[in-house]
Amino acid sequence: MSNLAQNLLDTAPKEATRPALRMDDASLTYAEFRDAALRVSAGLRARGVEPGDRVGMVLPNVLAFPVVFYGALLAGAAVVPMNPLLKAREIEYYLQDSGARVVVAAEQSARPAGEAAATAAIEAVTVGAAVPQELMAAEPQSEPVPREDSDTAVILYTSGTTGKPKGAELTHASLGSNARTTEETLLEATPDDVIMGCLPLFHVFGLTCSLNAGVLAGACLTLIPRFDGGKALQVVERDHVTIFQGVPTMFSAMLHRPDPTEHDVSSLRLCVSGGSAMPVEVMRSFEETFGCIVLEGYGLSETSPVASFNHPHAERKPGSIGTPIRGVEMRLVDDDGRDVPAGEVGEVAIRGENVMKGYWQRPEDTATAIPDGWFRTGDLARQDGDGYFFIVDRKKEMIIRGGYNVYPREIEEALYEHPAVAEVACIGVTHPDLGEEVAAAVALKPGASADVDELRDFAKARVAAYKYPRLLWLVDELPKGPTGKILRRAVEVPGDVGRR
Repeated sequence: MSNLAQNLLDTAPKEATRPALRMDDASLTYAEFRDAALRVSAGLRARGVEPGDRVGMVLPNVLAFPVVFYGALLAGAAVVPMNPLLKAREIEYYLQDSGARVVVAAEQSARPAGEAAATAAIEAVTVGAAVPQELMAAEPQSEPVPREDSDTAVILYTSGTTGKPKGAELTHASLGSNARTTEETLLEATPDDVIMGCLPLFHVFGLTCSLNAGVLAGACLTLIPRFDGGKALQVVERDHVTIFQGVPTMFSAMLHRPDPTEHDVSSLRLCVSGGSAMPVEVMRSFEETFGCIVLEGYGLSETSPVASFNHPHAERKPGSIGTPIRGVEMRLVDDDGRDVPAGEVGEVAIRGENVMKGYWQRPEDTATAIPDGWFRTGDLARQDGDGYFFIVDRKKEMIIRGGYNVYPREIEEALYEHPAVAEVACIGVTHPDLGEEVAAAVALKPGASADVDELRDFAKARVAAYKYPRLLWLVDELPKGPTGKILRRAVEVPGDVGRR
């Protein structure tokens, strides 16, 4: 039996007085981190949380996140992390679909989380940014609730372009092995390392590669609640950050500061990029400006997340996502699941200890995604003669805006709620800083009227701020295929469309 949170209990005695978590002037040692998590665990049990229950979390990158996360795991619960930018209707869906017993929210998310919890008829607990006193029992829990390797530790909601978001069930074993492989073979981290915590911890990249791998290594995680390129450079200098992890837009934001070399970043020994393709020119400029190597990798929510990487002691190929990590296999297949010939483009299929056990209460979706033991990613890639993979395009039509996943169907559904809207197609358009921007073409019902600003504001009120379509325009009709299905790929963006 194994509980992912055992890693914290194992590290704490060895590194008791070392800083585990930092956020500007606030910090927790490993001993304080452990004790607070054990008290949160006792507090959740006192609120009726049983082993296997789901605990929702709507928290940004503040000290309370790791404490609540490990506290929930110690209680034997499965954690459902959510973006703190979500609106009440979005939180409500996650709570009801997962059957959460309680939701824990930061003060800035208290109102939408509270509204969602009321609808779901569960308790909402608002906690402070530093130590979540409101959730902590007076006496700590004595030991973790035992869990099996196959028990669900985290449910991460993800989605294709059709249907409602699906909860990927990541187990104690899949998350644990992925964190250990990341820590041992990619980061090669030690208790002397300081890891930059600007990747959202509610996303699996930050959760596994920053928090869980950091706890295993006994390293310090220094948190930034809201990313800013200038702030990141200040923190690297102030805290002597040794490992920086980010999505490509974060690297660009630091690189494109008016004074990128003003701060001393000589402590950096490794930078890790994932989440979306790193432009080769950005990688080259970043390494040249800051004198630090960047290793690019690849993964998904369903793979805990790391699947492949440019490994530290192997040849590094800019533009490539590298080779599979320890315990993972990758291959390229056609629509029938057969291997594609060498050098040709195929869909990335993954098998290994990192793959989810399935989508929460969706056996048919699980069978479609993992038809033969190999998880179909929906990403298209080619492989060179050395075995390195290169992502070509996404088979699915998800939009990645500034490192955040935006699912077109969700935006379309929100706009369809407007009484004047007949048809919507949401697409991603290239953006120099964000990677992609969210755009929507809208056809109105005959005789109905609505202007662009009204529709944009309508969507903005219904989805998180990073999701609503900044680019929106009206069309007479949308392109369709022979069956009448709207063809997003055939939507053309007018040259004069405005952005807001």
